[in-house]
Amino acid sequence: MSTPKHHKGDFWVWLNALGVAISLLMVIGLTLHIAYKGITHFWPKPIEQVTYQKDGQKVTILGERMDDEPLFDENGNVIEGEEQILYKIGNRKLNGLDFRWIKAHAIVGEPSFPAEATVFERLEWGNAYGFVKAVLENGQPVVDDASPNLMSELAKRYQRARELHEQIIDIEKDDIGAINYRMEQLRLAQRRLELDGEDTPEALASIERERQDLQAQFAELKKELTRLNQAAARDTLVIRLADGRESQFPLVQVVRYYQPNQLGMAGKIGVFLDRIWEFLSDDPREANTEGGVFPAIFGTVLMVILMSIVVTPFGVIAAVYLREYATQGWLTRTVRIAVNNLAGVPSIVYGVFGLGFFVYFLGGNIDDLFFPEAAPSPVFGTPGLLWASLTLALLTLPVVIVSTEEGLTRVPKAVREGSLALGATKAETLWKTVLPMASPSIMTGVILAIARAAGEVAPLMLVGVVKLAPSLPLDGNPPFLHLERQFMHLGFHIYDVGFQSPNVEAARPLVYATSLLLLAVIVLLNLTAIRIRNRLREKYKALEH
Repeated sequence: MSTPKHHKGDFWVWLNALGVAISLLMVIGLTLHIAYKGITHFWPKPIEQVTYQKDGQKVTILGERMDDEPLFDENGNVIEGEEQILYKIGNRKLNGLDFRWIKAHAIVGEPSFPAEATVFERLEWGNAYGFVKAVLENGQPVVDDASPNLMSELAKRYQRARELHEQIIDIEKDDIGAINYRMEQLRLAQRRLELDGEDTPEALASIERERQDLQAQFAELKKELTRLNQAAARDTLVIRLADGRESQFPLVQVVRYYQPNQLGMAGKIGVFLDRIWEFLSDDPREANTEGGVFPAIFGTVLMVILMSIVVTPFGVIAAVYLREYATQGWLTRTVRIAVNNLAGVPSIVYGVFGLGFFVYFLGGNIDDLFFPEAAPSPVFGTPGLLWASLTLALLTLPVVIVSTEEGLTRVPKAVREGSLALGATKAETLWKTVLPMASPSIMTGVILAIARAAGEVAPLMLVGVVKLAPSLPLDGNPPFLHLERQFMHLGFHIYDVGFQSPNVEAARPLVYATSLLLLAVIVLLNLTAIRIRNRLREKYKALEH
């Protein structure tokens, strides 16, 4: 029996394989951890009623059990056999805090799970936990906890309040927002006429008529808004807290309510899906610790698309020049080395450059030339979507250049010579033969650029991203795509919620959820680019043989 032969270098091959395997396991483990922490945030947890000793008195709370961890002494050492439990108790207006740590040994008896305990997710002041006591109409009781119709009456009036709230939001965001935008455009148009010396009585009268029409529309909307707000304020909910206190709040403030202790699996799945949909489609609230992240998703995807539109032609043109036209001497090699080194420049340096060159220099000159009527308020001379896209395009440009050059190198020389022999010019050969064959490599560079651009945060903090943007950069107001507007970004949202939020415990699960979402967006963008690349590869595969 012969022993297997070992070739020189086998050890290093296996060592590299081990390194790759460990890296993959770490990536998969991290992704699973983020996915678990992010997804479970939306699953409705049971509500516990707990009584514990505090300063010699018994305190009863109602809330969700969020975390357990060992108890530490004053020196930061773990106390063996002791632990503390984190409860989300809500009712911040009354308690001052949403969360409370309770020492396990201070708890009296076993926690109970009252079936009537209800969670109210609200637009303001966070969640409320308690028992429904009464529903008031204009301050007068309509139904209380002695009536069997309490929950059905609550459901009916909650539905009415939500419909009124949606109408209010539509008027405030869409109708009044559009009027304000048009009023501002009229102001700028009038100022432009004054600067150009064309502010004739006829032109000013025309603007004034439009302004009066808008003011009349605004007055009508304001009247309708007042009526809706009064109607929405009609119903008030009264709940009883675990310690016997009562709390009142308008029903229109309730986003969602449910009784998790008596929900079946179907009910929990319904709440789970509803909360996920809210997270994906709604605006943030409560300093970004509640609500959704739709503006951040929209801003991230739009910025990446604009970046791709800019970086692809510039990267391809630069690579074509370096490979096809430039003399392959020391100067070209130096340029090529410089391009490769640009990929290693810290991203914050690109941010500083973008702020100085794009925002202050380029944007300031654009304002002076094309928007003098807006002075002293800048239009393009301030961080915005366009400058963020250009900065990230500059950051990812070396990736596209290097990838495209490699693709051009792989095109067989015989293909070029055959095309030229048939009478095609060099430009025609390049455009109709070489570039299509190199297109899979170009798409590979774009894929790598998308992956990096979507996850970058540092440069964006200087050139366009904000904590909360009042309007999306794409809306129904001409010119529809507002490149000068600031925008929200998922990466910055993670940073802001994780490190800038005053409510750390509430923000922690959102960090995981938003991180998972950012990963999903990057994967989706990459899969789209990979699909395009594969189709191009199949289309031009025959030319390679």
